[in-house]
Amino acid sequence: MNRFTLRQEEAILMIIDIQERLVPAMKHGKKTIDNTNILIATAKKLDIPIIATEQYPKGLGKTVTEISENINGDYIYEKISFSGYTEEVKTALNQIERKKVIITGMETHVCVYQTVRDLLDNGYEVFIAEDAVCSRTKENYLNGLSIMDKMGAVIVNTETVLFDLLKEAGTPVFRELSKLIK
Repeated sequence: MNRFTLRQEEAILMIIDIQERLVPAMKHGKKTIDNTNILIATAKKLDIPIIATEQYPKGLGKTVTEISENINGDYIYEKISFSGYTEEVKTALNQIERKKVIITGMETHVCVYQTVRDLLDNGYEVFIAEDAVCSRTKENYLNGLSIMDKMGAVIVNTETVLFDLLKEAGTPVFRELSKLIK
């Protein structure tokens, strides 16, 4: 069951390509941003490192302000490959030394999928927050989730991630973070 369990000391949050020119094309872009921000707040409170990628920012714009203002810009990596598992990201992940990667981002069936495939292939355990990823079409979104599930990623949601990391109710951290999902 370890494969299905998140622990704050083992986790990292990876945000893939939530960018200015991509979001308007996504039917569920706002929900993806909102849930990603819940996971960012959780990660910050629990000292979980955060990495973000940007697909060709010259053409697709930078990470949306709603996300970028909540994360450290030092850990935003530009890329031209669809996979976010670039040399720079590999170096950052090796330095962080954590093997459970929580994924949010766009698009589920392209950059998220290829990043997840590469992470799994390189020994990472991957948790997809299904309500914090999206594609332009429902069919592509569902297909992306299905493929990643078959590859061995754990398909979860924002609340599951939050409560699995917290482990128990009644603590000051629980009281603070549980307000994010009400």
